[in-house]
Amino acid sequence: MQLVVARIGRAHGIKGEVTVEVRTDEPELRLGPGAVLATEPAHVGPLAIETGRVHSGRLLLRFEGVRDRTAAEALRNTLLIAEVDPAELPEDPEEFYDHQLMDLDVVLADGTEIGRITEITHLPSQDLFIVERPDGSEVMIPFVEEIVTEIDLEEQRAVITPPPGLIDESEAVVASARDEDEAGDDAADDGTKGGV
Repeated sequence: MQLVVARIGRAHGIKGEVTVEVRTDEPELRLGPGAVLATEPAHVGPLAIETGRVHSGRLLLRFEGVRDRTAAEALRNTLLIAEVDPAELPEDPEEFYDHQLMDLDVVLADGTEIGRITEITHLPSQDLFIVERPDGSEVMIPFVEEIVTEIDLEEQRAVITPPPGLIDESEAVVASARDEDEAGDDAADDGTKGGV
C-alpha cells in the first residue's frame, strides 16, 4: 500500500537541497538516506534520497541526480510516497497510519453516531478528520487527545468528546472581550455608588 510521507517545499541553498513538509510520524524510517520514493506527479520520480539533515527545525533532503537550485525548485509541491505493508503498524500504540483511520465510525461517548471519517488533512499544527455526517454534510474534527478520546480499530470507531459548537453550531458559546469588559464594569458599579 502507498502512503504519502512528505511534500517537497522550496529549494534550500544552491546545491540541490529541498525543504520537506513531513507527513509521517516516522521520518527517520521513511525519509532516510537510501530510501527510494514514488512521487505524485509520477513522472517526477522515483526519487532516491541521498542525504538528509535538520536545519532550523526543518528537514532538508537532497535526492540523487539533483545538483543545483534549479533542479531542486522543479520538484516543489511534489508528494513523496512510500510503499508500506498494510499489516505494518506504527511502533507507538498511540499513533496510527491514515489508512487505519479511514472509514472509521465517529461516535460520542454515549454511542451517538456523528458520521464516518472520509479524509484526513495534515496541517502544520494538527491533523483534522473530515467526517461525513448521515445527512451528507461534513464536519472537521481536530485529531487531538482532548477531543478524540479513543480509537478502537477492532470496533472500527473513533470516540469523541467535542467542545460545545464543534458538532452542533447551535450549542456554540460565543465569548468576546466586550462581554468580559461589561461584566467587569457591572462588578465595579456594585457598592461603589454614592456621594462624597
